Amino acid sequence: MSHTPGIRQAQKQKTRQALLDAALGLLEGQSLSSLGLREVTRAVGVAPTAFYRHFRSTEDLGVALVDEALGSLHPLMRTAVSSADGSDERIARAIELTARHVDTHPQHVRFIARERHGGVRPVREAIREQLERFAAEVRDELAGDPEAAGWSDDDLLMLAQLYVDQMLMTASLLLETQESGATAGERLRVVRLATRRLRLVTIGREHWLD
Repeated sequence: MSHTPGIRQAQKQKTRQALLDAALGLLEGQSLSSLGLREVTRAVGVAPTAFYRHFRSTEDLGVALVDEALGSLHPLMRTAVSSADGSDERIARAIELTARHVDTHPQHVRFIARERHGGVRPVREAIREQLERFAAEVRDELAGDPEAAGWSDDDLLMLAQLYVDQMLMTASLLLETQESGATAGERLRVVRLATRRLRLVTIGREHWLD
């Protein structure tokens, strides 16, 4: 009997995760604004009333999906831009980690790409808040570079936002190649384009204080 609360909590967490997974699958072909909670509960095999034990609304579920999709990426983002032997190594590592994430979590990448600008307001705001956290973390990493000497905090944040935006753009382009069944050569062209863009940002950084 002493284990009953733990078992119940584990079952509750299992159901919650099943609802998130079902919603993510259903969102492959539609936006969150058109998703009905009955669709989600039907996919999981639970009563609609069970939904409200975990989420207040489908918008609340969408915010939870944002946390799931982006919340775990903060260590990866810091790793991608942490101090390296040179700018080329930093760029290569950032693109490699981005590509690996797209290959591993395409549904999450697709969800964020779709809902970032066209989704419901609470979800858009949740995505924006996560991206602002990314930018602040990248700024803190960049501040440790010798090249950051003399830079203002605002300018470092602006540079960090450029890195974050480019990684998001690269993720979207890589997802498109995956969805279209593009050849390895087409995927390589996306990687090369991303590399050139990040190098351009790096060159701009080197001369910003000129």
